[in-house]
Amino acid sequence: MSQQHNVSPEQPAIVPAGEGETIWFDGNVYTVKISGKATNGALSVLESSILPGCGPPPHVHTESDEVFHVLSGQLEFQVGDARFTGKAGDYVFVPHGTPHCFKNVGVHVAHTIFAYTPAGFEEFFLASGQPAVPSTPVPQWGPDEFAKAVAIAPRFGWEGPSTK
Repeated sequence: MSQQHNVSPEQPAIVPAGEGETIWFDGNVYTVKISGKATNGALSVLESSILPGCGPPPHVHTESDEVFHVLSGQLEFQVGDARFTGKAGDYVFVPHGTPHCFKNVGVHVAHTIFAYTPAGFEEFFLASGQPAVPSTPVPQWGPDEFAKAVAIAPRFGWEGPSTK
């Protein structure tokens, strides 16, 4: 997949539609649109396509705040003690240290834009996912892939379950 243009923190980053580093992660598709390298570590922005029934287990980001903008579909969020269904146009802010998870409860793929501040967690997806291959079905993860991701996650400020 293509890379960001002008990744110097002194210049704007321009990532045209359909571009960015795209990976498969736990049966879903994630594209890094703006990396921490482009923002001098201040912010990272990703696009996601979450398949029906998919989503991460309850977890905590210890270093980054996270914000979601639901573009389409239905994602059931649990943030702290609150549980609600996010739909197109909804925003969800998750302060670092807050337990949270989400799951696509619809019948269609859900699309989001999400961001981390400060940046850095996007590197977890790149390190534990696999490069997406156009015109190929997204592979579902088994216990081994999930265990690998969980094992490296603490390096990126993620705490969660050890098994799926």
